[in-house]
Amino acid sequence: MIRRMTLPDLTRVLGWAADEGWNPGNDDAAAFLAADPDGFFLHEEAGEPVAAISVVNHDERTAFLGLYICRPEWRGRGIGLALWAHALAHAEARTVGLDGVAAQQANYARSGFVRAGATLRLEGRLAGEPLPEAIDPRPLIALDRAANGYDRTAFLAAWLAPTATRRTVVHGNGFATGRLCQRGCKIGPVVASDPATALDLIRGAAAAVECEEVIVDVPDTNPALIAALEALGFRETFRTARMYRGPAPVAGPTLQATGTLELG
Repeated sequence: MIRRMTLPDLTRVLGWAADEGWNPGNDDAAAFLAADPDGFFLHEEAGEPVAAISVVNHDERTAFLGLYICRPEWRGRGIGLALWAHALAHAEARTVGLDGVAAQQANYARSGFVRAGATLRLEGRLAGEPLPEAIDPRPLIALDRAANGYDRTAFLAAWLAPTATRRTVVHGNGFATGRLCQRGCKIGPVVASDPATALDLIRGAAAAVECEEVIVDVPDTNPALIAALEALGFRETFRTARMYRGPAPVAGPTLQATGTLELG
């Protein structure tokens, strides 16, 4: 049986993601679910959840797929494929994006997804430097829309709200969100006019969550920020293919780093 997730379900699935080594944020579930409460799906066998996926409809044109997980003991039985098809139907005619591991790119291509680039996970240690925290999310949502090429109002309204483990800082005409994870802190999205400002924002977001073990997911279209982070000792630990089914949104030059690999 396939059904929609509740908040406790999503919290459980993020635990599965942790088991897979995805290192989710400590406080991701509520903000993820707020993005599209109808976009998170579970497959159950005899009442026990065994597989999950999300297809979050961000706006009338764009959706994003993530959290595609099947418990190891249930793989190879066609459960994941059926869940995949069910969840994609939720997007209707929208373009659907995803960040997929290299081993699955051919499978995604068979479902109509076309590679549009890559996302590099860079990890390193970085001393934080405090910046002002965001007060009003509305101008940041507009900045994010211009950076990504689509609207994520529902997600960002929750994501930008401060919690004990997640903070957003502002600097210049940009912003960055830092969140504590099971290991270290992930910084994203990072929206800034240039790589130097992006680095300032990354430092500020790390300071806001009091963490020096920093993880940033950077599109390969941003070689300047990649080079700047590598010069500070960051190294690539993971890479995904950004793929779309349908016309890809046109990102702006201010998109410095991705928000999450699960929701784009």
